[in-house]
Amino acid sequence: MRLDDAFLAIADDNRRFLLEELRRGPKTVGELAAGLPISRPAVSQHLKVLLDAGLVTAKAEGTRRFYAVDPQGFLNLNLWLDQFWDGE
Repeated sequence: MRLDDAFLAIADDNRRFLLEELRRGPKTVGELAAGLPISRPAVSQHLKVLLDAGLVTAKAEGTRRFYAVDPQGFLNLNLWLDQFWDGE
């Protein structure tokens, strides 16, 4: 994961909404699209950006894919941000 990709990924309001929803637990594209005024294909595109940035994972179960927050991706962001608060 490149940090600039992660920061670009979270810069979008829709992607931040998706992350907030996924923080509550894994969800499908359909479940996520229900809370947004955009199409399912648009939600899928936003999820692809989050996947590429390492902020979410996808797991296939039958014909559905469940998306979830990837804690490792956020750990990398936190480690980078923490350098500004550690007093050095």
